[in-house]
Amino acid sequence: VTQAAKDDLIAVAEKSNPVLKYYDPLQLASTTIWGETNEATIGFLRHAEVKHGRVAMAAFVGYIVQSNGLHFPFPIDFAGNPYPYAAGSPPEQWDALSDPAKWQILLFIGFLEWFSEAAGTHYMRGGKPGDFPNFSDNKDLIPHPVPLNLFDPFGLSAKKSEAQKAEGLIKELNNGRLAQIGIIAFLSEQKVEGSVPLLKGLVPHYNGEPMAPFS
Repeated sequence: VTQAAKDDLIAVAEKSNPVLKYYDPLQLASTTIWGETNEATIGFLRHAEVKHGRVAMAAFVGYIVQSNGLHFPFPIDFAGNPYPYAAGSPPEQWDALSDPAKWQILLFIGFLEWFSEAAGTHYMRGGKPGDFPNFSDNKDLIPHPVPLNLFDPFGLSAKKSEAQKAEGLIKELNNGRLAQIGIIAFLSEQKVEGSVPLLKGLVPHYNGEPMAPFS
């Protein structure tokens, strides 16, 4: 086990949850995956948590926005069709999208995933877990000019001290963990009524398959 990587993991765990502190009942931080080193494995696990937390935060906020009928005022396509806000709950709004619209979203996400793996120093090779490379630093991988970076497009984070960035990471981890619970709670209650008692009656039943995007 690479002690430095594990020590850093323990320090982050204790800061993010001073009550529970470091908790690893499955001993994931002591194992290796795909024949990689333990340090690379810890990097993978930490990066996965940050990434899933960010996706969940976007999903949770998006769910709230869509549930309240908020949408862009302009048409969704050249035919002049409006956004499917009238279709019902967020999963039903997704179902109402055309297949080309769904593919555009999924392919864009796939591009971001590929770019994050191909650019910069990889998180399993000494890179910082959760760090998304700048478009501006990897123009050779971008098919056309991109005026703003995905992460910190206006350079606000660059002005912060290392201590402020470390504190921000802890907040992001905790918010991401809570968002993961929140979004899966919404979807679970919609699919299996009563599965989340606190949400009973607050979200409508959904007859579709939330994990099958083209169903």
